[in-house]
Amino acid sequence: MSQQRRALVLGAYGLIGAACVRALDNAGFEVVGMGRSAASAQAANLPVQWEICDITTLTVAQWQEMLRDVDVVVNAAGALQDGARDNLEAIHVTAIANLTEAIGDLPVRLVQISAAGVSETAPTAFFRSKARGDALVSDRLSDWVILRPTLVLAREAYGGTALLRAIASIPLVQPQVLADAPVQTVALDDVAEAVVRAATGDIPARTTATLTEAGVQSFSELTSQVRAWLGLPPARWRPVVPGWMIRLSSCGADLLGHLGWRSPLRRSALRSLEAGIRGDPGSWIAAGGGPCRSLADTLKAQPATRQDRMFARVYLLLPLAIATLSLFWILSGIIPFFDYAGTVSILTERGAAPWASTLAVIGGAVLDIVLGAAVLWRPWVRRAALGMVALSLSYLLGSVVAAPDLWLDPVGPMIKVFPGMVLAGFVWLVVEAR
Repeated sequence: MSQQRRALVLGAYGLIGAACVRALDNAGFEVVGMGRSAASAQAANLPVQWEICDITTLTVAQWQEMLRDVDVVVNAAGALQDGARDNLEAIHVTAIANLTEAIGDLPVRLVQISAAGVSETAPTAFFRSKARGDALVSDRLSDWVILRPTLVLAREAYGGTALLRAIASIPLVQPQVLADAPVQTVALDDVAEAVVRAATGDIPARTTATLTEAGVQSFSELTSQVRAWLGLPPARWRPVVPGWMIRLSSCGADLLGHLGWRSPLRRSALRSLEAGIRGDPGSWIAAGGGPCRSLADTLKAQPATRQDRMFARVYLLLPLAIATLSLFWILSGIIPFFDYAGTVSILTERGAAPWASTLAVIGGAVLDIVLGAAVLWRPWVRRAALGMVALSLSYLLGSVVAAPDLWLDPVGPMIKVFPGMVLAGFVWLVVEAR
């Protein structure tokens, strides 16, 4: 009996990485997954042994230790743009430089998952850094396969495809964003199958191939087809989003990127879409691969359900919910200082000591502002939302003791706390830990 082959998958809990893990496991590989978040690894529920580390920090010696008894390395790690947690040069170039040096003359095949359109002269840092990483692989190693998928469509929505579903789910309206941009797609299952074929040796060494459907459609047509796939009626209004609004949105998304949010509206994604997401399917067929599924076949193979429609709508509303929470809590902390004496008197008139009233007003205001700001920082969003719920409960309990008459106030200041608690609870439940 032959020894079981061993595959190391980088970025194993990502959209493409997880699909590769499952496909390799089904093909009989023993799979080791690598990622930097233990929580995300656990949530992925994959049949792998986990190595939790940051590939950008691994030395050549550490890579060599990781590669012990490994037959195939699948690199599905990547980032779209520099941000609070991501450095394109470190992920796409430095890590690959150390990895390829560690592989050296070892009998290890590297399957590099790149992207259609990579070039040293591409309009985005994502494509340029990916191109430099691909060049390191092809120049330094003898046994490699580079796969370059176009827009990947999957049962699970992630990043740009999640935004695509969200736009398609807007009631009555379908905004026209870069409507004429040409887009080709590829099914995630086709990408995973290609990785398995490369890992098993069915694809010749030193192959660079684009994974894509043969057809091409405009981004507007793609959005319409996804809308139909969701089971929604055609939009009645198709307003064209002006260029200045697109640029303003991308600037805002870039700023959020520095707060840890990987928004698909960032400049890199929009520039990539504007340039067109295309590739030649002939390179993969010439290497021995089969044709990739068309957009229609991809959507037909994974019919939408009620859960898909709900996800699309929640994805659309989540940024608004977070922004509303942040604004509400920050203003709640600032407004009392416009009438500081009057705010303190609410407690002193009901028998509270002046020092205690002052401490409660200032302390509460500071906590409100801190929580309002913290919910915008991606790593803290769930803890901030939970803190909002806890602080709201303390306000409610404190009012029962110190100012129970406020519950009968015609304006209902205490009753209005409940919607805010529910909104914070919604954010805490919906936002996944990362």
